Amino acid sequence: MLENISVKNIALIDSLFVEFENGLNVLSGETGAGKSILIGSLTLLLGGKTSTDLIRSGTDEAVVSGCFFIGNEHSEALKWLTEHGIEPEDNRILLRRNLKQNGRSNAWIQSTPVTRNELEDFTSLLVDIHGQHDHQSLFRIAEHRRFLDSFAGINNEVKMFTSLYAELAEKRTELENLNLSEKELAEKQELLQFAIDEITKAKLKEDEKEELEAEEKRLNQFEKLFEALNTASQLFSDESGIISLTKKAMHNLETAKNCDERLEDLSKRLETGYYELDDISSSIDSYLSKLIFNPERVEQVQERLSLIYKLTKKYGATIHDVLNYAQNAEEQLESLSKREAGKSELEQKIGILQSKLLKLGRILSEKRKEASSKLQKDVEEVLSNLGMPKTKFQVRVDTRLPEGNRLSANPYGFDDIEFMISPNAGEPLRPLAKIASGGKLSRVMLALKTVLAEGDEADTLIFDEIDTGIGGEVAVNVASHMKKLSKKKQILCITHLAVIASHADNHIKIEKNTIGQTTKTSAAAVSGKARLEEIARMLAGDELSEASLRHAEELLLKYVR
Repeated sequence: MLENISVKNIALIDSLFVEFENGLNVLSGETGAGKSILIGSLTLLLGGKTSTDLIRSGTDEAVVSGCFFIGNEHSEALKWLTEHGIEPEDNRILLRRNLKQNGRSNAWIQSTPVTRNELEDFTSLLVDIHGQHDHQSLFRIAEHRRFLDSFAGINNEVKMFTSLYAELAEKRTELENLNLSEKELAEKQELLQFAIDEITKAKLKEDEKEELEAEEKRLNQFEKLFEALNTASQLFSDESGIISLTKKAMHNLETAKNCDERLEDLSKRLETGYYELDDISSSIDSYLSKLIFNPERVEQVQERLSLIYKLTKKYGATIHDVLNYAQNAEEQLESLSKREAGKSELEQKIGILQSKLLKLGRILSEKRKEASSKLQKDVEEVLSNLGMPKTKFQVRVDTRLPEGNRLSANPYGFDDIEFMISPNAGEPLRPLAKIASGGKLSRVMLALKTVLAEGDEADTLIFDEIDTGIGGEVAVNVASHMKKLSKKKQILCITHLAVIASHADNHIKIEKNTIGQTTKTSAAAVSGKARLEEIARMLAGDELSEASLRHAEELLLKYVR
């Protein structure tokens, strides 16, 4: 659940903090007040693509942050966090993202930096935005399969299929390697053996490259190094140098201490400093005595580095990668040498896996086709109540035809799944992703989310322009459905309709105010008289009247629970 969002320097927003609640959160305000700006800020927070046009004029950086409560039911989100080494604090996760004028943006989950794609990947498990924005999962055909599987209750079986599919692909690759022709086998073995010999002969060490580069730097700057240390040594050891002068000062301070005991501490400090300086001087002299320029060593270091650069270019970016390459090459060589013995065993394993995959895949196809009929019926029923009574909704499940003794599968089964729709009577069914109307798309998503509420893990749904082109009884039904859905999901809804706003558990008013030459957007929860007046404004426009206030009061009395 999204608990709050903080926005700074985005479009007309100077600084804004909004808290959200469980249930139905409605955001209202006059056209141009900044409702779309708030949705844009949420999109930025959730990892959406954006541009520097979003940054408030006269500022260098826009920042948005938000806090999510993540309970134990969010298994996929918690798994994602664990895999990325991120821990919630009191079941809460803080997201933060900034955008600078130079186009660079940064993102964090808790205090861990993440990429935009990682942020988007994680938040997709928590939030779905519906409207004319980037998080429209209905536009992604791959998500249609996920919706249907969730409705059919076969997610665990699909995961099992994916695991079998990956294992089968791995075994088939192994078999392909074993089925190389004699010539190809000999060539591959020769290449592997050459790489192993070349890397083994080099006798590489993990940290060798860094040590050699440091040594090369010292050798290349030998004259500068020697001159600097020699000068330092002389400054220490001359009769008028640091050591001699410090020793004289130490004797003088010893005398002074005998006259004034308060100088005892200074005397001890100087004595300590003297011995430290004397030790440094000895260490410099010792270093100098071993500092010998060896042109042959320069050549040896450069040749060694040249060899390392050559090997890392061929076999990996680092010495560690090169050594791993050699280890993998040895394993492949050993596998190829035992190919005949392993070939029969592999073929047997592939046969067993293929049989399991075929059996499970056919079960998934049957369950999907069975569930698709019920999903179609349930969605059409809800759409009818949402002002789309003539709409035909279809879940197209296309199962691939057999190829020999097996079906052509993908990691999730044998089926291509896509939602089709005919919004008006007489129109042919078309892909749902081609619906242009934001309002219709949002109502389709509302219908799906109503039907799928139990199985979908994302528990924050954001609806933008859900009320486009509707009114009267349809608007009442939309509001009723949203209220029903908000019992199981947190809903954030931008609306212009008073009947939807009157159903809200938390009503947030967004306003635009101009002070002098500055225009700013603000947002705050309204209740009591302020909420009554806002709903009356939504009914009648800017000028409040007794009739609009009375109508607003009737709506609140009817729908507020």
